[in-house]
Amino acid sequence: MSTETKPEAELKKRVEGVAETLRDQFTFLRRDRLAFAGVVIVAAFVFLGLLGPALAPHDPIEYTVRDDAGSMLRLSEPTGAAPFGTTAYGKDVLSQFLAGAQPTFIVGLFGGIGTGALGFLVGLVSGYYGGWVDEVLMRLTDLTFSLPFTPMALLLLTFVTPSVWLMTGIIVAFLWKMPARVVRSEVLSVRERTFVKSARASGASDLRTMLYHVAPNVLPIGFLYTAYGIAWAIAAQASLAFLGFGDPTVTSWGRMLRQVFESGNMRVAWWWVLPPALGIAAITTSVFLIGRAYEEVINPEIQTEQ
Repeated sequence: MSTETKPEAELKKRVEGVAETLRDQFTFLRRDRLAFAGVVIVAAFVFLGLLGPALAPHDPIEYTVRDDAGSMLRLSEPTGAAPFGTTAYGKDVLSQFLAGAQPTFIVGLFGGIGTGALGFLVGLVSGYYGGWVDEVLMRLTDLTFSLPFTPMALLLLTFVTPSVWLMTGIIVAFLWKMPARVVRSEVLSVRERTFVKSARASGASDLRTMLYHVAPNVLPIGFLYTAYGIAWAIAAQASLAFLGFGDPTVTSWGRMLRQVFESGNMRVAWWWVLPPALGIAAITTSVFLIGRAYEEVINPEIQTEQ
């Protein structure tokens, strides 16, 4: 006779359901080699984002690499003492690369989630209610489209001290526009379907109808653009840091590129340029490859063409 209680049985069922979903997604991604390679790279990036600073062999700012005679190793190619070489200031590139993954990860993760969530919410409310609500929200979206991100971000960061979280907020404030437009167009279609009209006719409130009947049907698009938002956020953070408006208290991949540019060794110190450049390119490309695989499933037009 089983002694398993009802809550325990429900929890077990949910865990099994989540595990089955993860297996299905893993199987789906394995069919697409590029998307699966993207998953591997994203997993490595998450690992570095969480543990990169702890894995760094030296302090990326304080430590200076020196030779046996005690002289500072400036612009040294990869050696046993510095596997990724050193900077013009005698700093260990490997340590900077590992430590720089964390702020890049933070901005990418929270910037992407914030971009996707805000855009999804605006698109959902705008598309469902229509009328003056749609007019106001879409004019606000148009205003955001009309403001170029980089000049406006630089203007804002000129008057305040840049930080990782401030940059994340600025990125979210400017990049939510694309998800909002796409989600709104999907909601306009979903709200006219029979099951939504039946929910309204049965007396369901607008809030309940929107959240329980409309939102689940446009969530895949929301998740897709959240993934894209992560890539946009990482690229935006790297661009701002390269222009000299990154957080001055932390090492990031964009700041590494800024430092090598300022030193005048961009074309000489390849070992200083390649790690952050390839890191940024790899993670943004990987996110888009994963998103492309899912877009072929989510996008009705692509499904029709297959």
